[in-house]
Amino acid sequence: MTALRQLARTLACTGLIAASAAATAATPDAHVEHAWIRWLPANLPVAGYATIVNDGDGTLRLASASSPDYTSVMLHRSRLAQSDSTMVMVEHLDIPAHANVKLAPGGYHLMLTHARRPIRPGDKVPITLSFADGTTLQVDFSVLPANSSGPAD
Repeated sequence: MTALRQLARTLACTGLIAASAAATAATPDAHVEHAWIRWLPANLPVAGYATIVNDGDGTLRLASASSPDYTSVMLHRSRLAQSDSTMVMVEHLDIPAHANVKLAPGGYHLMLTHARRPIRPGDKVPITLSFADGTTLQVDFSVLPANSSGPAD
């Protein structure tokens, strides 16, 4: 019986250590402001916008994003060249120390495709931002109408 209690204590301590490590990994030196998605009808791909603020002393590299509500979330950048607008996928996005990067219409943004459930204005969509150092940040993006230009509307 004593060996069983010791094993239970060891497993409990291991679980606490793992939970502590997971909590640390889920807390980058960043926060997100003004997170929103421009809703489009007919399950069309939508864009997510926000301001990512780096509160830390080193550069943060946004490596990927995901959401349980969409099958794919990709980092994209819109470019205007010779009166032609194109969108290209971006491998990562660096956020300098004590600075911010805006994901905004006409620039960097998250491209979300293939909604797993009906998404409507007024909903919240959880998106996990994953950084190159292994940290993650979950953010709820507000879904705004197609004619919106941001959360201030």
